[in-house]
Amino acid sequence: MFDIGWMELMVIGVVALIVVGPKDLPEMFRQLGRFTAKVRTMGREFSRAMEQAAKESGVDEVRRDLKAVANPVSNGMQSLKSAADKFEKWDPVKNAARPSAPTVPQTPPPVQPQATVPVADTPAPGPATQALIDKQAARKSIMDEMNAKLKALDASDAPEIAQPAKAPGRRRKAKGDEA
Repeated sequence: MFDIGWMELMVIGVVALIVVGPKDLPEMFRQLGRFTAKVRTMGREFSRAMEQAAKESGVDEVRRDLKAVANPVSNGMQSLKSAADKFEKWDPVKNAARPSAPTVPQTPPPVQPQATVPVADTPAPGPATQALIDKQAARKSIMDEMNAKLKALDASDAPEIAQPAKAPGRRRKAKGDEA
């Protein structure tokens, strides 16, 4: 508070010893101690009275609310808790059966010629969206082709797969083999 070091305290003590004298110095320190204790007590009473007045007027609640709103750590923790709650409540089976967002069709619907003025319900997909649609369509065609091949294999009674022939090469001799 006052930033008084040991050296300053020693100088004050020597001056007090010279001015007051060794006989009255203990009494002076007792009086100084009582005075500082009384000042501290009055300060505590004042701060308690101010806190009580703040509680009664509602200022304390406003201060707490402002402190909570201004604290970035508590805001981050609240958003993290809400995200964790959403994750805990998330059911992948339930969400897989009912998609949450409308999906983009994999192939665009065929355009039918109209004699009247054409009305566009949705805008044409952009290049990135069209590339995604094409990629999904390619994956679907590959999956359909593979499924057709698997069904054909299951339908035909194919013989079991033969074991691969052993590669020619050196054969290890057994201990009892002498040739």
